Amino acid sequence: MREKDYWKKIKNPWTDIEGYHCFACSPNNSSGLHLEFFEDGEDIVCEWLPDIRYQGWLNTLHGGIQATLMDEVAGWVVTTKLGTCGVTSQMKIRFLKRIDTTEGPIIIRARLEEMKRNLAMISAEIRNSKNEICATSNLVYFTYSKEVAAKTFFLRTPKEND
Repeated sequence: MREKDYWKKIKNPWTDIEGYHCFACSPNNSSGLHLEFFEDGEDIVCEWLPDIRYQGWLNTLHGGIQATLMDEVAGWVVTTKLGTCGVTSQMKIRFLKRIDTTEGPIIIRARLEEMKRNLAMISAEIRNSKNEICATSNLVYFTYSKEVAAKTFFLRTPKEND
């Protein structure tokens, strides 16, 4: 049985909101990545199939797309695990191994490492189809109170949609 068989699908609560066109996770953005997310214990996980539209060098996934993937999965850690929203205030990336756009799906995984008041420290990684770690990131998210998030940024969280 594949690891993915144990993941719990997270329903995207914003898909029916007019004007929602997130480049990373909106199914309505024709240029977007159309990411879907799952819970795997404390981790938020995404499986995604890169293709040549997102290459930098020949058959190589662009580093900016890799950064976007890790940032987005980290953002879903904030919304799903913390029940609020936030903005990326810091992101440190290590590109360890080239990701081929023709080899099959990759796995992006993130988890909350620590909270310091309203700062969420999150680690993320991308693994290729051979399960090799290709990129890692340490992110700091500035998180909003649940009240500010509900009034200002979004109407519901993934947990409220269960």
